Amino acid sequence: PSFATQTAIMGISRDSQHKRRKTGGRMKPLHMKRKFEMGRPAAMTKLSTLGKRIHSVRTRGGNQKFRALRLDSGNFSWGSETATRKTRIIDVVYNATNNELVRTKTLVKNCIVQVDATPFRQWYESHYAVPLGRKKSKALKPEEEEVLNKKRSHHAGRKVAKRAEKGGAAVEQAVEDQFSAGRLLACITSRPGQSGRCDGYILEGKELEFYQRRMRK
Repeated sequence: PSFATQTAIMGISRDSQHKRRKTGGRMKPLHMKRKFEMGRPAAMTKLSTLGKRIHSVRTRGGNQKFRALRLDSGNFSWGSETATRKTRIIDVVYNATNNELVRTKTLVKNCIVQVDATPFRQWYESHYAVPLGRKKSKALKPEEEEVLNKKRSHHAGRKVAKRAEKGGAAVEQAVEDQFSAGRLLACITSRPGQSGRCDGYILEGKELEFYQRRMRK
């Protein structure tokens, strides 16, 4: 029988009775398998364009886990600006564990993904009234001009000007280049197969340099 069939017959066990001792000796089984030693198959959450699909699983103590089978979006945090937005996940681009998980677009904790930059750009431009990642040769659309140049009260105008004065509007070049392309690199920090969510943070600074270097190899 195949490995999958054997797994279905035998079940996944997380006990250590079947393993050898540190010294190499075999351990005699003192009892049969117990339910509290049970394991479950991996969720292998996939990036999908068909929307999300999440199953609930009853666990020990009547608690619940949420097994995400397909996801297409998540909440991502822009750390240096302390801004969090829900955005679309575009692609899985790097996984330190296994390149097969990149090929199959599997979403797991700590994998590197590309997310849509639009929600973060919209927040930034309304917060600082400064264009971000715009090409100088390309003219802005009327609705984009309206966001940047909309009429503000004296108080609101002074607040926006003060934010820019303090250097808050400065964005590092590597991140600004990504805004020009419309895609940001992000790292997933949640566990999609356990929580049913795919949340994370935008890569910046040394960490962004490191992953860009790894992906060029």
